[in-house]
Amino acid sequence: QVQLVQSGGGLVQAGGSLTLSCAASGRTFSTYNMGWFRQAPGKEREFVAAISWSAGSAYYVDSVKGRFTISRDNAKNTVYLQMNRLKSEDTAVYYCAAGKGTPQTMAVIKAADYWGQGTQVTVSS
Repeated sequence: QVQLVQSGGGLVQAGGSLTLSCAASGRTFSTYNMGWFRQAPGKEREFVAAISWSAGSAYYVDSVKGRFTISRDNAKNTVYLQMNRLKSEDTAVYYCAAGKGTPQTMAVIKAADYWGQGTQVTVSS
């Protein structure tokens, strides 16, 4: 079983940057595909990005493509989400996730096996 602890959320101005981190416990981290989801108040959970266990492939929702970058360091048991050129519509609680599904599958079914506690990202205008 994988436990995920997130950090790096906060307040940032529109156009700015922020990096989220997700540290995993356990010895099976490298076998999981990792993803990021977000949820704004009153809205359904939205897929943001995912990366394969080998970091050989990544998948992004169109709204963040070219602005966000997902990466992972299996030696450090950590996955990151680098967010650039942030917009007000990026404001949400962001959740780190781990699953056996491919990045594309995670995007379609919006599901994973394990979840982080969530961290607030607020983008001001």
